[in-house]
Amino acid sequence: MDTALADIVRATRATGAMLYVLTPDRTALWLSHVAGAPREVVAPWSRVAVDDPIPVADAVREERLVWVNSQEEMARRYPRPAVVLPYDFALAAVPVASDSGVRGGLVLLWPSGHPPQLSRAEHDAVRAGSRRLGHLFEQAARRGEPVVSPGRPRILPPEPGRTPTAEEAWAGTALLDRLPGGYVGLDLNGRITLVTPAAADLVGAAPDRLLGALPWEALPWMDVPHVEDRYRAALISRTPQSFRVLRPPGTWLSFELYPDPSGISVRIDRTADAREADPVAETAHGPGRATVLYHLMHLATTLTEAVGVQDVVDQTAHQLLPALGAQAMVLMTAEEGRLRILGHRGYNPELLARFDGTPLSRDIPGAAVLATGEPGFFPSFTQMAAVYPKMTHEDGMAAWAVLPLIASNRPIGSVLLSYDRPRPFPPSERAILTSLAGLVGQALDRARLYDNKDRLAHRLQSALLPHSLPSIPGLRVVARYLPAARGLGIGGDFYDLIRLDENTAAAAIGDVQGHNVDAAALMGQVRTAVHAHATVGAPPDHVLGGTNRLLTDLDPGLFTSCLYAHLDLGNRRACLATAGHPPPLMRHCDGRTELLAVPPGLLLGIDPTARYPSLECALPPGCVLVLYTDGLVEAPGVDPDDATAALAGLVEQSDPRDLEAMADTLVRHAPAPGDDIALLLLSPTPDCR
Repeated sequence: MDTALADIVRATRATGAMLYVLTPDRTALWLSHVAGAPREVVAPWSRVAVDDPIPVADAVREERLVWVNSQEEMARRYPRPAVVLPYDFALAAVPVASDSGVRGGLVLLWPSGHPPQLSRAEHDAVRAGSRRLGHLFEQAARRGEPVVSPGRPRILPPEPGRTPTAEEAWAGTALLDRLPGGYVGLDLNGRITLVTPAAADLVGAAPDRLLGALPWEALPWMDVPHVEDRYRAALISRTPQSFRVLRPPGTWLSFELYPDPSGISVRIDRTADAREADPVAETAHGPGRATVLYHLMHLATTLTEAVGVQDVVDQTAHQLLPALGAQAMVLMTAEEGRLRILGHRGYNPELLARFDGTPLSRDIPGAAVLATGEPGFFPSFTQMAAVYPKMTHEDGMAAWAVLPLIASNRPIGSVLLSYDRPRPFPPSERAILTSLAGLVGQALDRARLYDNKDRLAHRLQSALLPHSLPSIPGLRVVARYLPAARGLGIGGDFYDLIRLDENTAAAAIGDVQGHNVDAAALMGQVRTAVHAHATVGAPPDHVLGGTNRLLTDLDPGLFTSCLYAHLDLGNRRACLATAGHPPPLMRHCDGRTELLAVPPGLLLGIDPTARYPSLECALPPGCVLVLYTDGLVEAPGVDPDDATAALAGLVEQSDPRDLEAMADTLVRHAPAPGDDIALLLLSPTPDCR
């Protein structure tokens, strides 16, 4: 199997590969072999459900080749993996099949700069290689040999290079010593394999301390997200990367990374104070390297899709355990004064059955955390026994973290993470574990609502919002919707994008008063009315006027804000009207961001004779029109003008070429949502005529 996979990588000139085997029940794919990437990078996809929205699952489920040629296409088609690997690369995923059917899946990676399509030779090599792998899978199955050990894929070593002679090795060392600056070699796992004396002097550490270590572990001042992020970018995209970082107390160093299939060469030199010129040079404070941060984002994105308690348990186990190096997990809650085990992974069910349903007692770590809301970290059983003397050492583990699951400022459950080796739990790791538990707590709170038969209301809201936005030539569009964090999480926020003809489109965003099923139902009526008036070519003031008259006739007892924009892409103009909705932001091509002074109009549903004056403005290529609901800016005790100004500042600082990243930034900095949030970003492109 190793040889077959290596042959495919060589024949296609791919930089990496991941081989999956289909589980016997055909519901999941286990990662069996990896080439060209370390285990930490591929850990989020060690297990993939066949119905997951990622390329290899689509390839296996639909039995076809899936080709993704850029970061932008990945973000558009597969947002979940794009969040975890925000780098530019190309990807092909194909089913691995034999004569008896599909046996697994294969993913191949190419660096940025690959042509938009696979060449004929690459296509033939992928097909032939996947068939060969399929036959090997079938032969292994007939012999009864396991192809994969779940959670432990085989990492193929890189292709061996030419071994230099002693004279060449001496000459190479002398060459590096003569060059200015210092030089470091990294393997594909990021570990230091070579360090010149000049490099050791620049980073202030002895060579024997650096060799074999990860830079961000050997040098605490390099334990900042952007350092490992640049390493990962070089590894995945196979393009040179650079960054600057401060070596305390006051020495700025520049790092240049040059990747190839065997590893990464790094050049280090002193540089001037880069804080003004290079924003990524700022020394970050607080916990975590990029690997853990990416796992956190991946867990966050997957938990937003969880629709029940068991789903939360599964997603937490699949993402949390590999990310944190833990071997077991137990998710618990309290019901009617008793401890309830919601789910677990890595533990003997008979052991946990003895605790499930026992009365709550502060002698049990999981129950004590539920009562106090305080996390517990135990590097050894001796330390756990000092706090819980009645506990016996039955699970064979060596260290434990017991974390509260917080939702609505109260503990609703607890999670126990267990490690098979002693673990010191430094402050940075404790902060990360607590943050991750917070994500799980919020997801668990939502999941319990789902399990309490609130699914109907959520499906209603989902049905009323657009499942996808139309593709409009000459216009880039990104949308976000976040439900409220409290109550049912049901609201009346909505957005819409309507293609009117070849050169014109319409966009709408609004907010129905309330957070209940009635608000969601009225939201659907408002969106339908706006859509109906827009498609007959009505101008913005008429669209809002007609919708307003409809609502006053219906007399739903709820009021609605709405902003409507008519986009003339041919003439590069926009016309906007508002019914009591927060004014939009415009990020101009020069980066300046302003609040558009759209003449205010009454909320919909108050006065049938209300008028809605409009505002016209230029819509040049490269600008960004930001439409949002008040949940993005409003928070108790915060002045609305200050909040809107802060939002404008975030828009101004964001890259207008990456609307996905801009939307994520705006949502991430929103106040803790007691209200739902809708966001719509619109940016015309130069080809909009």
